[in-house]
Amino acid sequence: MSQGSAGNVIAAVCSFFIPGLGQLVQGRLLMAIFQFCLAAVLWFFWLGWLIHLWSIIDAARWKG
Repeated sequence: MSQGSAGNVIAAVCSFFIPGLGQLVQGRLLMAIFQFCLAAVLWFFWLGWLIHLWSIIDAARWKG
């Protein structure tokens, strides 16, 4: 998939709802687990939105 492809757009939308879900859709299991767990931990400190945003951008820009 290239940047801006339909697959990346779908992955970015998935990550919008759940951090790491877009990476899971792209088949990147370890990155998906890492982003999901990091976001879950940081939401306790009101910083989870940073990982959430990173997850969306990472899914949209990934070149597979």
